[in-house]
Amino acid sequence: MKIPSNLVRVYRDLHSWVGIVTSLFLFVAFYAGAVTMFEQPLQDWASQSISLPAPVSLHSTPELMAKAFAAHPEAKKNYTISLFPNAAHPERLSWSAPFGHGHGSHELTLAALDEKGALVTVQPHFSAAADFIDLLHQQVGIPLPHETALLVTGMVALLYAVALSSGVIIFLPKMAQNLFALRLTSSLRRMWLDIHNLLGIFSLPFHLVIALTSVVFAFHDPVYDVQQALLAKSPASINLSEKIKASSHSDKISRPDTANYPESSPLSPEEIVDHFGKQAPGFIVDSLSYMQNKEGRLILRIAGHDPRYRMRGSTSGFAEIDPYSGKIISSDYLPGHQSTSFAILTTFFALHFGNFGGLLVRWGYVLLGLGGAFLFYTGNQLWINSRKRREIKTGKILPSTRFLECLTAGCTNGCIAGISAVVCAAFLLPHGGSYKDVAAIYYSVFAFFVGLSFCLNAQHRNSILLLGAGLLTILIPVMASAYGHKSLFLSSNLSCSLIAWFFGDLLLIAAIKQKNLPKKI
Repeated sequence: MKIPSNLVRVYRDLHSWVGIVTSLFLFVAFYAGAVTMFEQPLQDWASQSISLPAPVSLHSTPELMAKAFAAHPEAKKNYTISLFPNAAHPERLSWSAPFGHGHGSHELTLAALDEKGALVTVQPHFSAAADFIDLLHQQVGIPLPHETALLVTGMVALLYAVALSSGVIIFLPKMAQNLFALRLTSSLRRMWLDIHNLLGIFSLPFHLVIALTSVVFAFHDPVYDVQQALLAKSPASINLSEKIKASSHSDKISRPDTANYPESSPLSPEEIVDHFGKQAPGFIVDSLSYMQNKEGRLILRIAGHDPRYRMRGSTSGFAEIDPYSGKIISSDYLPGHQSTSFAILTTFFALHFGNFGGLLVRWGYVLLGLGGAFLFYTGNQLWINSRKRREIKTGKILPSTRFLECLTAGCTNGCIAGISAVVCAAFLLPHGGSYKDVAAIYYSVFAFFVGLSFCLNAQHRNSILLLGAGLLTILIPVMASAYGHKSLFLSSNLSCSLIAWFFGDLLLIAAIKQKNLPKKI
């Protein structure tokens, strides 16, 4: 494809500078995002085991509820029935009550009945490690208030889209020549260019999806706030905006008007599931979440999944149910029962979360996420080596080039090491670590690696930093076996350990192979 050389030059400069500005933010977002694809198993792995009697049957759940509400009246205000208790979450009934502010501000209580029918309750403490890594992904590593950080994320995503489009334009003229080129021995600049091109072109659809959906996530709350202000006289518009805005927080239950509910007791959980199954066949109910409104009436949200459709949440779809009649009140986020506008919105979320297609797609997103992180690293290396090549001819490498070289090595390895340190520390910290604890550990390790990068000479910098990141990653299964709260040989725990060990080995191999990289710039 023929494109004027002056136009290619403009787009090359645009691609380079936009990439330099956003690449390190995107590296953190993609690496943390790849880890977050298994957020729930990671949280279960890092948290302490929960000891409860065997869960009662769904048919006997009303007896459990009656005894729990008699002993704990506050439980009536906000409780959840789990339909599929497991080893990590053995409870049939749980409820939460606020006790503070910020992350982890709700105290959870789990309930069961022992062999004699007596009520047994426990208050578990879950590790905040997985939650922190997820927020690190959402906020591109920026330690700012969430709403502020999301605006930065949105700007980074917009620039990311610009970098993608400009990158395609500069690659097109020589696509036939360079599409499958991978020259690893000629020069550092050529090696990084070929790797960057391969990763970028063959994962382009994925990156376009992530860029577009990230913009939607970052800006949809402000956009709908503006819409509500501008269309304040339109009840339909306000209703739609409120629904969409509320949907961005999957742990919240919207509050439909309950003025017309009959004066009667709510249906039992078993009856609710039976009624719902007739209205939405194929949807598998995972939990029933109840909340009282100001009038004391119950509001019910059902969470679950349907393998035939995309889902609004990272792992679930939702429906609002009348707990007194079992009828569906709102199907805006119920897979297969949505209006066109909400189905489109759900598609954006599903494409970003990778919550369709089962484990195969989820693992694909993990590999694409790690590949994306490496794409941004190679982009920086390409820019650095291109600049050094020109500057060597003038006899002096500029401080700005050395600064970016050190910053790239420190930030990328610091991100990997920081996340590994957080997971390692979760096995030692009380209750797996509070949010403040794990955040302090991550940013301390991250800052240490960045500072160390500026102190090391160029010849050994990457080797030492990769070695440190690799050792911390390999330390994860070691800490799990020595201090873990759960058996290392459970399938999910063993998988996490093997993945960490394998990735740590790759980092160590990369550290050793640094001396074999091309010497020519």
